[in-house]
Amino acid sequence: MGFRCGIVGLPNVGKSTLFNALTETQAAQAANYPFCTIEPNVGQVAVPDPRLDKVASIANSAKIIHTQLGFVDIAGLVKGASAGEGLGNQFLGNIREVDAIVHVLRCFEDDDIQHVSNQVDPIADAEVVETELMLSDLESLEKRVDNAKRRATAGDKEAKALASVLGQALELLREGKPARLTQPNDDEEAALFEQAQLLTAKPVLYVCNVAEEDAADGNALSQRVFEKAADEGAQAVVVSAAIESELVSMEPEDRGEYLAELGLEESGLARVIRAGYQLLGLNTFFTAGPKESRAWTFPKGAKAPQAAGEIHTDFQKGFIRAETIAYDDYIALGGEAGAKDAGKLRQEGKEYVVQDGDVMMFKFNV
Repeated sequence: MGFRCGIVGLPNVGKSTLFNALTETQAAQAANYPFCTIEPNVGQVAVPDPRLDKVASIANSAKIIHTQLGFVDIAGLVKGASAGEGLGNQFLGNIREVDAIVHVLRCFEDDDIQHVSNQVDPIADAEVVETELMLSDLESLEKRVDNAKRRATAGDKEAKALASVLGQALELLREGKPARLTQPNDDEEAALFEQAQLLTAKPVLYVCNVAEEDAADGNALSQRVFEKAADEGAQAVVVSAAIESELVSMEPEDRGEYLAELGLEESGLARVIRAGYQLLGLNTFFTAGPKESRAWTFPKGAKAPQAAGEIHTDFQKGFIRAETIAYDDYIALGGEAGAKDAGKLRQEGKEYVVQDGDVMMFKFNV
């Protein structure tokens, strides 16, 4: 499953530098002027998970396959983008196609790097981008809600539900609040709201790009961003794009020592991924065997057939049962054989809610 995160922010906040570091590529040109990113760059990242390495070691797997995370580096938004300023609605269309928004905010001082508004204020920067997304959603919803109301008056039941849920979103936007605060009344409204693909309905992860010396504890600017995220029910992390760039140039075995010297336990990539998983409500299950051990991403609360469908739709259609071992049991008992001998290999049916870290094998018949 994985997910696609759109990296957004004002020009010169470190988006492309961060993208290059996270994806360990130079696919995005990093330059000290606005709009150096015009077409969105896309990079796939293997999601680090130490549990998968342990599972693979016990299973004596010949290959390890991590789940993938997609990053989309979207060009810098500027004030007036919803009306076509800068590169305008092209950017907004790119944002519409991602699962979550990674909003990079400049939380460092550097006279050598121009700021588009000549001041370092991450909250003001965030508001510029948010305003453009809201204005775009407002323009879209005003027409759609009026149309839905007319159809509802004529007796169209779906239009009635659409007018209700999108009408609620429209009122929030008019109050200066994002559409993600909308609360659908039932499953039908929830489905219609999701289909609307509103920009401000997408979950947001704020990434505070700080100087190297602030990477461990953040600073006063990043603290303001964390407070903003808490008020909105969003997530925030501190990352130093400069450090992430250094990590890319190092041998893997040297990275841990470098991070420790800086007082860091993990890379910025790991923090971004963990926060993203939490934001989107995602978990991981594993499959293991001599050929390969593999991690699979699934939504929290998914039942066994839905999780099986992450591997192949035939697994979901013809689902019979899932042989399941909890991760801790798999490790403690030395794998499948030990878990089976100890009675920890379970036969789970269609109603089983898959848990994070489960090691699974699906039985199916198509």
